[in-house]
Amino acid sequence: MSPRRPGRWRRNAARLGLMAVPGAFFAVFFAYPVAAIVARGLKADGGWQPGRIADVLAQSDIRQVLWFTTWQALVSTALTLVIALPGAYALARFDFPGKQVLRAVITVPFVLPTVVVGTAFMALVGRGGLLDELWGVRLDTTVWAILLAHVFFNYAVVVRTVGGLWAQLDPRQEEAARMLGASRLTAWRTVTLPALAPAVAAAALMVFLFTFTSFGVVQILGGPTFSTLEVEIYRQTADLFDLSTAAVLTLIQFVAVGAILALHAWTVRRRETALRLVDASVTARRPRGAGQWALLGGVVATVAVLLLLPLAVLVQRSFGDAGLAYYRALTEADGGVFLVAPIEAIGNSLAYAVAATAIAVVIGGLAAVALTRRDAGRLVRGFDALLMLPLGVSAVTVGFGFLIALDEPPLDLRASWILVPLAQALVGVPFVVRTMLPVLRAVDVRLREAASVLGASPWRAWREVDLPLVRRALLIAAGFAFAVSLGEFGATVFIARPDNPTLPVAVARLLGRPGDLNYGQAMALSTILMIVCAVALLVLERLRTDRTGEF
Repeated sequence: MSPRRPGRWRRNAARLGLMAVPGAFFAVFFAYPVAAIVARGLKADGGWQPGRIADVLAQSDIRQVLWFTTWQALVSTALTLVIALPGAYALARFDFPGKQVLRAVITVPFVLPTVVVGTAFMALVGRGGLLDELWGVRLDTTVWAILLAHVFFNYAVVVRTVGGLWAQLDPRQEEAARMLGASRLTAWRTVTLPALAPAVAAAALMVFLFTFTSFGVVQILGGPTFSTLEVEIYRQTADLFDLSTAAVLTLIQFVAVGAILALHAWTVRRRETALRLVDASVTARRPRGAGQWALLGGVVATVAVLLLLPLAVLVQRSFGDAGLAYYRALTEADGGVFLVAPIEAIGNSLAYAVAATAIAVVIGGLAAVALTRRDAGRLVRGFDALLMLPLGVSAVTVGFGFLIALDEPPLDLRASWILVPLAQALVGVPFVVRTMLPVLRAVDVRLREAASVLGASPWRAWREVDLPLVRRALLIAAGFAFAVSLGEFGATVFIARPDNPTLPVAVARLLGRPGDLNYGQAMALSTILMIVCAVALLVLERLRTDRTGEF
C-alpha cells in the first residue's frame, strides 16, 4: 500500500464525518418535510396518482401561473442586468470619494426581507402612495410594481457578482486592442465581454432563481391579479387546502430549480478556472472626461431613485401625519390579528434569528470544511448542490411540510419554539457555506500538513490553523445568516404561532387588514426591520475583506 494511501483514507473519512451532521440535518428538516407533503398530495386512498400531474397542468389557470412565473422572471432578470451593469462597471473601474458608502447602500436591499421590499414599493406606487399623491399614478395593479421591486432587490447581485470579477480583469488587454485600431465598443465586445460572460451568466441565473421563486414581493404587490408558482403553492395549501395541486406545483418548481442550480454551478466553475486575474486595487482610477463622470452620476442617480427613494418613502409613511402614533400603537394588543402587542414581534424575531444563526453557522461551517478541497468527487459535488436547494425550493412547501411531518414522536415539534429557527436556518446555511468556502480554500494546505506531521489531529489542525485565518469570514457568515433569518417569511408564515409572531409575519398580517392604523403600523414595523437589517449590513461591511465571498 502506498504511504500516501492511509493519509488519503483518513482525510476522506474525516470529510465524510464532517458531512454526516449537515447531511442528517438536511435529511430530517428539509428532504423529509418536502417529501412528506409531496407524498401526501400525490396519494389518494393509499395509492399514487401519477395522472394527477397531467390533470393539474391541463388547468388553464395553472398554465397561466407557470407562464407568468417564467415570463416575469425573464423580464426581471433582463431589466436587472440592463440597469445594474453600469453600476458594476463604475464600482469596478472608478475610484471616487464615498465609494464604500455607495457599495454598502447598494447591498442594503439584498439583505432586506421581501416583505419590507413589497411594503416599501406599496408606499411608493400603491394606493395613497407617493406617485398617487403627486401625479395620481398607481402601479400596484400592474406588473411594473413587481418588476421594479425585483430590480430593487437584485441590483446588488449583479453589481457584486459581475463587478467583483470586472475589478480583477487586467485593463491592459482592452487597451492593447484599442492600440491595434479597435474602437472602444469593439474592444469591450471582443475582449472584456467574453471574459465577463461567466460572471454575467452566474449573476443572471441567480437573479432568475430569486425572481422565479419570488413570494413576499408578489404576495404583497400582485394582489389577486398576479401569482407566481410560490404564491400559488401558498394559495393552494393555505387557502384552498388542495395538497394534490400544491404537490404537483412543488415538483415542477423543484425540477426547475435543480436545473437552474446545476447550470449556475457550471458557470461558477468556469469563472473560477478560465481567467487570469490581477489585484483589484490597481485597476480602479478616478473618472476621466465628461463621459465617465456622467456615467458615475447616472449610477448614483439610479441608486438614489431606485434604491433609496422607496426606503425613504417607507420611513416617511411610518410617521404619516400622526407623528409617532403608529409606533405607539405597536405597543397595544387589539385582540384581533395578534394575541400580543405587535411590538413583541421585534423580540421574537431577534431571538429566533440568534438561534437560527447558531444552527446555520454550525451546520454550514461543518459543510464548508467538508467541501474545502477542490479535487472533490461526485458525492461531494452533489452534497454542495444539496446545500443550495433551500434557496430555490418553495419555502411555503418547507413550512407546511414541517407541520405535516414533524407532528409525531420523536419529532413532534409543532408546539416547540425551535421549529421557526430550524426553518430559518435552512435558508441561512447556503450563505454560510458560500461565504466561508472561498476563504477556507485559500488556506495553504501545507500548513495543515505540517500540523498533521507534528501529530495534530484533524480537529486540532483545523482549530489551530484554519480557524484563526477564517475567523473574520465566520463572523461575516454569521451576520448574513442573521439577516436572512430575520427576514424569512415563506416558511415562517405557517409555523409562527399567533402569540409569537415574527416581524415579517406581523407586517403581512397588518397589510392584510383594512384601515389606516393597520397600514401605518405595517410601515412602522417594516421600518424597524429595515433598520435592524441595515445595521447588520454595516457591521458586515466593516468586517468584509476581499478574500471573503461576494455574499
